[in-house]
This record gives sequence, structure tokens and C-alpha cells, in this order.
Amino acid sequence: MSNICLLVLRMSATALVATSVVSVSALATPGSGFAPSGVVSGHFGVLNINTADDKTGKWGLHLKTLDETDIATDKLTVQPGGSSGWHAHPSPVFITVTQGSITWSDGSNPLCTAHTYGVGQSFIEGAYVPHNARNASSSAVAVFFATTVKPAGFVGPPFRLDRPKPNNCP
Repeated sequence: MSNICLLVLRMSATALVATSVVSVSALATPGSGFAPSGVVSGHFGVLNINTADDKTGKWGLHLKTLDETDIATDKLTVQPGGSSGWHAHPSPVFITVTQGSITWSDGSNPLCTAHTYGVGQSFIEGAYVPHNARNASSSAVAVFFATTVKPAGFVGPPFRLDRPKPNNCP
């Protein structure tokens, strides 16, 4: 192959990659008035915890990971009218609201159901579920804490998988 043909192929491949990156970024729905801040992160190695032999009453726990694991908690502050933008996570996220209220929309549900959670309420975001969390108030700040069990080495924003707004959501 001639040098000119190779140059044209390389330029075409570069343009294709650049277009793909721009297209994916254009599909993302960035947050607004949404400020995450890390509280704590710990490394726990491979987890294999099973309390079946030593339960408390009828309650027991089985938590198993296949690889090195980190567990982290972030504080998320959402200004009045703010939102997280549509995104997902590669594992469940445990949420507890500590101030104000948030409305969490489930983009995987055909009806794009939204639930509002207030102070003291908790819920779990499922793995890979596209969702958007927004402040339910137009005048008060909302705060919630998110705890993630994730592969070792994931720090901050890389654990967030930006997603386009689902077509089924208003």
C-alpha cells in the first residue's frame, strides 16, 4: 500500500474515532447544580462474608465479590432545581437522604417511574439502571449519601457511566 493510501486510512480512522467521541458526549445529559464529594473509601480485598452459621434472629448476610473490592461513600449536594443528569453505575448504590428531598427517575422502567425520597429514607440504585436524581424542591438544598461496593481502583467520576436521556422519560 502506498504512503498516501496509509495516510488517508489513518486520517479516516482518526476522524471516525473523533466523531464517535463527540457523538457519545453529545448524548450524555450532564448534571446541573449537583456536587459530589468523597467522604471515605476503603479497600477490602476479595469479600466472602456469610453469616448463615451465626445469624442474628432470622437475619443473615452473604456478600461475595470475585475480585479486589473497594467500598466508598460520597456526599452529594443538589441545589434547588439541580439534577445529577442521566447516568448508571456498574454495581448497586445504597442511597440515604439526609436533607431535603430528591426525586429519582428510573429510565429502565417503561413508564419511567419517579419516586420522591425525603430525610431518613433510603433506597438502592440497581446496577446499570439509567437514572436521574433531581432536587424535589425549587428553594431548598437536598443532600444524600451514596455508598458503593465497587471493583478496586475505581475512584470518583469513572464509576459514573453517563447515559442519554431515555426516550420513555418526559
